[in-house]
Amino acid sequence: MKDFIKYVFATITGIILLSIVMAILGVISLVGIAASSAKTTQVEENSVFTLMLSGQLEERTASNPFATLTGQVSQNLGLDEIIESIKKAKDNDDIKGIYIEAGIFSADTPASMHAIREALLDFKKSGKWIVAYADSYTQGTYYICSAADQLYLNPSGMVDWHGLAAEPFFLKDMLAKFGVKYQLCKVGKYKSAPEQMTADKMSDANREQVTAYINGIWKVMLDDVSKSRKVSIDSLNVYADRYVALSDPKDLIRMKLVDKLMYTDEVKGEIKKRLKLDKDDMISQLTLDEMINVPGKKSEGEKIAVYYAYGDIVDSETGSLTSSDHSIVANKVCKDLEDLMNNDDVKAVVLRVNSPGGSAYASEQIWHAVTNLKAKKPVVASMGGYAASGGYYISCNANYIYSEPTTITGSIGIFGMFPDFSGLLTEKLGVKFDEVKTNKHAALGTVSRPFNAEEMALLDQYIGRGYVLFRQRVADGRKLPVAQVEEIAQGRVWLGNDALKIKLVDAIGSLDDAVKKAASLAKVDKYHVAGYPDEPSWWESLTNTMNSGSYLDEQMRETLGEYYQPFTYLKDINKHSAIQARLPYFLEIK
Repeated sequence: MKDFIKYVFATITGIILLSIVMAILGVISLVGIAASSAKTTQVEENSVFTLMLSGQLEERTASNPFATLTGQVSQNLGLDEIIESIKKAKDNDDIKGIYIEAGIFSADTPASMHAIREALLDFKKSGKWIVAYADSYTQGTYYICSAADQLYLNPSGMVDWHGLAAEPFFLKDMLAKFGVKYQLCKVGKYKSAPEQMTADKMSDANREQVTAYINGIWKVMLDDVSKSRKVSIDSLNVYADRYVALSDPKDLIRMKLVDKLMYTDEVKGEIKKRLKLDKDDMISQLTLDEMINVPGKKSEGEKIAVYYAYGDIVDSETGSLTSSDHSIVANKVCKDLEDLMNNDDVKAVVLRVNSPGGSAYASEQIWHAVTNLKAKKPVVASMGGYAASGGYYISCNANYIYSEPTTITGSIGIFGMFPDFSGLLTEKLGVKFDEVKTNKHAALGTVSRPFNAEEMALLDQYIGRGYVLFRQRVADGRKLPVAQVEEIAQGRVWLGNDALKIKLVDAIGSLDDAVKKAASLAKVDKYHVAGYPDEPSWWESLTNTMNSGSYLDEQMRETLGEYYQPFTYLKDINKHSAIQARLPYFLEIK
């Protein structure tokens, strides 16, 4: 018995000591990660910026110390970090060129790919070179990499060049199997977002607008690739129709889609030649993570704030569609914009919008905050991949609006979608209801039955007032007659290039262009840019990641692929605001 107690005590002591040691090692690791994240990268002479196009592209990414701690490689790339790193590489004399290695890469929108490509073209104006290589190019990576001086491909690789297709999904019949259906109020014949729940195919109006914008995006891609590769647009369309991904790689050289076939180790030799290095010399490379920590130009002059508003527009944190995806939370954004308004160091604000919309109520609150800010200092909107419906609502009252040529914008309309679970409860589950009420509409919104005709009429009036207000906001902000806004509203989605023609935006341009315009409106010659809202501290990032379950969400995104968004939409559907100013569907453009 004594031996038993002795062994038990020894085991417990060992576990306690091991826990203490592990805790100490964990703290040391955390301190090391924190220190490394704050470290400044020193650039050696004759260096190359190596840009790995692999993973999921987002407007802006937060650091993920938990992934670093557990040895996970982050699969998220921030558009802001990529473009800023390309600028630093252009301005740094020790960096001689950019090497792009394309892998499995998923961009959030075509406009984001266009922004990266434009940054690469601007880099080339410095006289420096860009070389791209891939085992196989996806259509998106090929579009970006076509800006390079030389495109190399693995001898067994392929170039996926096939054109664009939009494939919305419909849930009406699936929901019906569970006895669930949706009742709909909407304004605008093109306002097609509710079709996801109430139809089994695209309406004629929606097919018309989707056809227009995917053809518009494809035209921009064709024009860009044609200029860089010196291949006619007709030829590029022929190659797409042939589905050249299945062509012999040698034929791709004849088509001028790539310049040379080579293996990875041979690419190193080409880079060394450009750097005038000997065969045995090492190439000094800088990764994206390292470029982020390369010092940029000194902050001089007045401050221009860039406020990033991206994701779904929601009333509060509890309205976020998923635990991992970023949202535009109305009460937080309004407070942030008020702080910028009262910050005398900030001379102008660029509102960077990348949002398909969301809550109509939240959009109106943010519009009000932008209006107050505009009364005190210039506000310029810079539209990213999306600035549609609620995304356009919060942008429309800026002093000046820039969009990318392939920004998806407009969609001026509102809808209300109300789930009817009575079939599930009464027919499928056998739940019975009775009712006692004091007034005519006391039970409005009950789960026991759908809305009746009179109740739907009341809801239609409410939605109609929201649309009239939205339309008036656009008319006032864009200084257009209401009748003219009505002609281009009705929930119609427009591409940036087309939005310019109908005066929904003022110019086609980048975030840089928007910053320059903001400085001009503020009448400042020397300025520097500061990003807002402030990124969370290292410790906040760690605790937020551990609490939010975002690691699991990342794994789910990887597993489900293009089905991730439909899955999360259904999972969190009860969090949606009933009255929405939202873009049609999750636009999966292939």
